[in-house]
Amino acid sequence: MGDRQKGEFSVSSLHTSVLQDALGRDASDSLVHSYHKSFNGFAAKLTMDEVQKLAGMEGVVSVFPSQKKQLHTTRSWDFMGFSKHVSRTTVESDVIIGMLDTGIWPESESFSDEGFGPPPEKWRGTCQESSDFTCNNKIIGARYYRSDGQFSKEDVQSPRDTNGHGTHTSSTAAGVVVRNANMLGLGSGTARGGVPSARIAVYKICWFDGCFDADILAAFDDAISDGVDIISLSVGGFSPFDYFNDSIAIGAFHAMKKGILTSNSAGNSGPGPATISNFSPWSLSVGASTIDRKFLTKVKLGNGDEYVGVSVNTFELEEKEYPFIYGGNAPNTTAGYTGEEARYCYNPDSLDETMVKGKVVLCDYSGGNGSAACISGAAGIIMQDGEIKDYARVFPIPASSFDSDVGSEISLYLNTTREPTATILKGTEVKDESAPFVVSFSSRGPNPITSDILKPDLTAPGVDILAAWTGATSPTRLEKDKRIVPYNIISGTSMSCPHATAAAAYVKSFNPTRSPAAIKSALMTTAYPMTDEINYEAEFAYGSGHINPERAIDPGLVYDAGEIDYVEFLCGQGYSTKSLRLVTGDKSSCSKVQEITARDLNYPSFALSTSSKKFVTKIFHRTVTNVGPPDSTYKAIMKAPKGLKIKVKPRTLSFESVGQQKTFVLKVRAKVDENRSMISGSLVWDDGKRQVRSPVVAYYNSS
Repeated sequence: MGDRQKGEFSVSSLHTSVLQDALGRDASDSLVHSYHKSFNGFAAKLTMDEVQKLAGMEGVVSVFPSQKKQLHTTRSWDFMGFSKHVSRTTVESDVIIGMLDTGIWPESESFSDEGFGPPPEKWRGTCQESSDFTCNNKIIGARYYRSDGQFSKEDVQSPRDTNGHGTHTSSTAAGVVVRNANMLGLGSGTARGGVPSARIAVYKICWFDGCFDADILAAFDDAISDGVDIISLSVGGFSPFDYFNDSIAIGAFHAMKKGILTSNSAGNSGPGPATISNFSPWSLSVGASTIDRKFLTKVKLGNGDEYVGVSVNTFELEEKEYPFIYGGNAPNTTAGYTGEEARYCYNPDSLDETMVKGKVVLCDYSGGNGSAACISGAAGIIMQDGEIKDYARVFPIPASSFDSDVGSEISLYLNTTREPTATILKGTEVKDESAPFVVSFSSRGPNPITSDILKPDLTAPGVDILAAWTGATSPTRLEKDKRIVPYNIISGTSMSCPHATAAAAYVKSFNPTRSPAAIKSALMTTAYPMTDEINYEAEFAYGSGHINPERAIDPGLVYDAGEIDYVEFLCGQGYSTKSLRLVTGDKSSCSKVQEITARDLNYPSFALSTSSKKFVTKIFHRTVTNVGPPDSTYKAIMKAPKGLKIKVKPRTLSFESVGQQKTFVLKVRAKVDENRSMISGSLVWDDGKRQVRSPVVAYYNSS
């Protein structure tokens, strides 16, 4: 997947010729898509034998299957201290955010173009208008991609969003100010994106059955050429084993070369270690954390006992009591289910409709979507299991979720009462004093490929986020759910990613020429520090900390990096000169550059991995660029617990001009093992006003 070739030539003809040489036959029907605007590559229909032949050809850097990836706010911005009254520039309206997602619902109030002028002159994109979709001066461009041409009946062949995900992320990043936004009375307030004056360019890559690599790369190709400033991608799959066998890492690399930062969701596979799915060093990897608002739903039993569970429940049962039944006692035996299966209420047809209709059902699993109880005509659903209840979910009928301890008390009432009854009250919102902490589902580090690069980079609000929604489906996307809402409350790293995207766009609006690495550095080094007292996985959960957009416009110092730095890093990781040239599109050679270890990539954080159980010492080299006052002096402040020693030389950095660079060496000595697998401290460069903070992590890596 190389750089775009220079000169006049027919890209599709070239790609067809390459295919014909590899396959020994007419390949015109095999070519699916040519990527030619921003980088050089193609998607094709191939057998496994043909894949191997093509991979062995001169000039081919990588061949990988087009796999399917999955989609990984009235309160969140204020919670971060990023109010609608923060300082802004007129340049914000020239910032273009490329949203690679499920499309957009253009009629939403969040995308009104009232007061907007024409698109910025730099915009080179287009709008794939149709009978059901048009752009405006807010949504300035929109495209859709389906390289295999196979659409399901649920899909709409236009940039229109019928899923809701893309509308939600787009409005979180750049929605305009909408007062009195709410989800049927819950989460009421003023909805707005982080950069409400920014423009949105939509690239619909995700459909009813997922998001495919071929379409992701096509969208990157167009977005880079169209002139976007930031790319936001809340999509991911399994952790890749190679940076250049991953469409998102490839696309983000080419975006970086053109000065465009890619903001990625970390993934929703936590809290296990090394579950992060987007972690290339040239992109921003974002975990998900809570805000100071949570949604609770009370359940009242027939004996008068009340229990407060977790859900986003918009339904009113008006405290009417309904018969109460255990799902395990109502299996749909006609469909072959047993009580052991029915108790989870997971499969849509697992419950006997005649037994549960008009009743509240107790289920032993909270991970389902409530469709089984809904389809069977239940009045409500109460769920219990051992999962952490740190985020709320929306269900198609009245519902509330409890942990096993409370669930046991509810079960005891159900099993010891002749005619048990229950009712579910409408949900409420309360203040969460423990926020922010990283939610359990947020994917964790360490970095599965490069252990000495700390990932995720930071965390941002991704729990119980209210934002715009599609009018094409219900908040649960279930057919039996007839609600249509302009705003929905959902959770995921998909929600945290656009918060970071907006913060990056905000920094870009003040510093239009700043590089992707410099913007990322500003976000990371100004983040709020977090603690492992709540987040046991520490930096593997939150990276540098919780994003703080307003501070990021004045970071003082930045850890900058460009294409050559990543080339040197990749050479140090064992990539060949052949691969590099085809990726970079120039005459880069590992023999002509200084190969560097991952520890010496100019990254805003420090990670030391070791398989030794003894004290280990490692050296890190870094260069910082002054982007603050011309005359400034920074002093090093190190914080390290027992078992970790941090030394820096020199301990003082003095600058005389903006853009001046200074280099320092960090020496880390640490001891970790199976019993104490991770230890962390920090390095802070302090000029009396600005604190440029970087986490320093050492961890035991037995692999």
